[in-house]
Amino acid sequence: MLTLVLLAVGGGLAWRRFGPVTVEVVSPTWGPAVRAVYATGTVEPTVMLPIAPRNAGRLVEIKVDEGAPVREGQELARLEDADLQRSVDELAARTRFAQTQLDRAQTLLDRGLGTVLERDRARSDWQAAAAAESRARTLRGFMTLTAPAAGQILRRDGEIGQLIPANQPIFYFSQQAPLRIAAEVDEEDILLVQPGQAVLIRAPALPDRIIEGRVASITPKGDPVSRSFRVRIDPTGDTRLRIGMTVEVNIIVTERADALLVPTTAVVDGAVWQVRDGRLLRQPVQTGIGGEARVEILAGLTEQDAIVRQPPADLQEGRRARTVPASATEPAAKTP
Repeated sequence: MLTLVLLAVGGGLAWRRFGPVTVEVVSPTWGPAVRAVYATGTVEPTVMLPIAPRNAGRLVEIKVDEGAPVREGQELARLEDADLQRSVDELAARTRFAQTQLDRAQTLLDRGLGTVLERDRARSDWQAAAAAESRARTLRGFMTLTAPAAGQILRRDGEIGQLIPANQPIFYFSQQAPLRIAAEVDEEDILLVQPGQAVLIRAPALPDRIIEGRVASITPKGDPVSRSFRVRIDPTGDTRLRIGMTVEVNIIVTERADALLVPTTAVVDGAVWQVRDGRLLRQPVQTGIGGEARVEILAGLTEQDAIVRQPPADLQEGRRARTVPASATEPAAKTP
């Protein structure tokens, strides 16, 4: 009895070690292979300008609000300018008096009763008064903020009655131009990126939509802190994107429409495990473009081969294998 038990145990161990192993197999498939550089970015206007007063003043009138379209030269807001207006009135009066004196000196000179020196002195006084008046009018004009071009008001920071310091923006203005995306690309990938490359864009706000674009420019200087370079991308078509949205971009570096693909899990240390004539065979392969789900095979396999989808670590070459097709619940092939 003991002998029979030992034989049974030994047979079971031998079967587990040398008997056929059950493996899940798949065949290589043909499909697109894409090598892409992934990055995140933000939607921004092509031209965005802060609009701020050159002099401090109290905000007394706001004529536009956020989101409003504006035309070039349109008044946006006005700051208190009563003191400047009084200066303009005073200097205008001095200019008029200087003009009267100049006219009088010229009349006396024409009649032979005055001198050229008196006429020239009167002209100099008039020119100085006119210049001072012009400067005062310009300073007063700075208290009225206007649109530098046709565009849209993106943001307003200021309320009526608020004291606005000099050079503090009240409005942020966007010129009427297409939106663009500023993406931060890791320094390890930046040499793969070139202007003109196609880009696939996905925004969390538009989860069911893929937006196409092109690389427009690459900043020549990287950020040493984040170790990234800024890449600007121009979306194409009606994107429905809005300024400030975050997006994910895939910059297409290489694309092949007809590549031989296998699951990424099937390739281990540069080789796959095949099942040929009921036995396992380790087959070295040359890989190309790789992705999370699929990897391209450049050499070593054909579409008729049966390979182990996820080989265990203890497979042995030459061992018998029992194959089962890949699970019907396996995720669909994704573009590498």
